[in-house]
Amino acid sequence: MIPLEKLQDKVRKTTRIFPWYKELIGGDGDIASGINRIQELPLMTADIFETYYYHRPYDPSLAVYRTSGTGSGRRKAILYSEEDDTNYIQIKTKLFGELTAGSGCIKALADMGTGHAANTALDIFERLGMEGRSIAFELPIERHIEELQTFQPDLLYTMPSILDHIVYATENPRAFGIRKIMLVGEIAPPEWQRNMARLFGLDPSDIIDTYGSIEIGTIAYYSHDLGRYILVDGLFAEGIGAQELDEGLEPLGDNEKILVLTSFVRTMLPAIRFVTYDVVRDFRPVMVDGVMKQSFQSIVKRVGRELKHGEKISLYDIEQAVYRHVEDAIIRVKVRNNVLAVQIKSKSEMDSVLPAIREEIRACIPEIGMMIRNRLLDDIEVIAVGEDQPLENGRVKNKKIYY
Repeated sequence: MIPLEKLQDKVRKTTRIFPWYKELIGGDGDIASGINRIQELPLMTADIFETYYYHRPYDPSLAVYRTSGTGSGRRKAILYSEEDDTNYIQIKTKLFGELTAGSGCIKALADMGTGHAANTALDIFERLGMEGRSIAFELPIERHIEELQTFQPDLLYTMPSILDHIVYATENPRAFGIRKIMLVGEIAPPEWQRNMARLFGLDPSDIIDTYGSIEIGTIAYYSHDLGRYILVDGLFAEGIGAQELDEGLEPLGDNEKILVLTSFVRTMLPAIRFVTYDVVRDFRPVMVDGVMKQSFQSIVKRVGRELKHGEKISLYDIEQAVYRHVEDAIIRVKVRNNVLAVQIKSKSEMDSVLPAIREEIRACIPEIGMMIRNRLLDDIEVIAVGEDQPLENGRVKNKKIYY
């Protein structure tokens, strides 16, 4: 639990920076002194952020990062102060240093596009004593391959979708000489990670998945020893049921919770009970090096307006099913009129494994499987995409689910 004094201090700081938050929780004067536990405070939902934060005027001296995907169709503005940036870089430098200790990495390449993580990567590499470079995702895949061939980085910091394209576009990923791959962005299931380790000639522990968001920053990293994601310092997490949001979401699966975060290192975001809308499995504390840490087994999907029908789709489970049969796949999931189509692009032979993949996807999404058997939905489409055929988007950086 959060020490009471720490929680009350967080509320005071938040109400000073965001007066509307004080109105939201109600009361006059030092309302923080009346807070006894975090559950007394409101959940900070997408609706609240849409109304009070994402589109409000802001101090031009602050750094602003914009993302798409709001219910209104307008791009979200997420603010960072100098203090926020300092905290973000310190946390990430410490984490990267621990995760790459003893690896001998001296050169690092950031291949992940724009945004906060990309903008701070070179600073983090420098603090770790590494020679760093970055490459823009807008460049064609051939340029990414050229940079890997010429620079020969020991550490590659990238996104799963970009790494899929790198693997698909090269005959021998081992020739790059990469020692560690650090991931951020989309879900990276264990089967996918094991496949990537084999393709690059690495041990599975050399593929390190990190989880974060533009609003919160770095949230967790995957521990191969524990087989779980471990939350970083400075955060307090809660797991809530879909019914607690009162947004008409369908119930979650067994042992699944929506992750809610309170950050004690973010200042220019009212990060008290921030609803991520990410669904995690087996949320519980574990012991890490003699210290109790919050953790979860996996991120399985997103729910809410930004991912319609997300209540029924687990990208994690779909990818696990595919990567059990195909090593070098690029996957796109399409949902249209309640029809689920999984597109798979691979250099491997596909025809013989498509039926098995379809059956496994049916089995891991019981609601859809039942509706198919009852002829309420069309069957799941699992489609092999030819080498010359485009996927949903031709750029290197891609989302994995489309509507």
